[in-house]
Amino acid sequence: MNIYWQLAWAYLKIGIFGFGGGYAMLSLVEAAVVEPGWISEQMFTDIVAISQVTPGPIGINSATYIGYTAPGHVMPEFSGVYWGLLGACVATLAVTLPSFFLVLYSSHFIRRHHESGVIKGIFSGLRPVLVGLIAAAAILLMNEANFCPSGERSQLIASVAICAVSFCLVFFRFPWRGKKIKIHPISVMVLAGLAGYLIYGL
Repeated sequence: MNIYWQLAWAYLKIGIFGFGGGYAMLSLVEAAVVEPGWISEQMFTDIVAISQVTPGPIGINSATYIGYTAPGHVMPEFSGVYWGLLGACVATLAVTLPSFFLVLYSSHFIRRHHESGVIKGIFSGLRPVLVGLIAAAAILLMNEANFCPSGERSQLIASVAICAVSFCLVFFRFPWRGKKIKIHPISVMVLAGLAGYLIYGL
């Protein structure tokens, strides 16, 4: 049962120190679950992709998926649905409980002291840090497992093209019927999935 204690401890630390939301904590999650060998880097990137396209916060979704997968991957005797569900529950509770209690207390504290110069200064310092953490998560995902798992140059070129086009569709506004609009991220994900299927699946 040691893997379950390790899952609980790892996700308690992630829940306490995972500032900035799911994307900002990806580097912390990667260090906690990939480096010990609980899951492979390829599996981690797949879990991140699944967490992005399923409803709910990416941090909690990835904790559920990793908790379900890791026990059977580390210890084959814990393979199976019930052991996976136990791991999913352990990881999900461990990552959500610290933030629940911290938000419960801090929201009361901030509401009382929101005009304080100290509080304003703290938030002014945190904002650029969170941007840096999210940028680090983006760089973390720019790896071979995401862009070129087969090792073929054509796959790398296609993956970079999909990434670049998706970025442009989400970031820039495009003229449409006399006004400029932004493409909805969900539409971009659907289009990227279709492109991936046409390029890699057929």
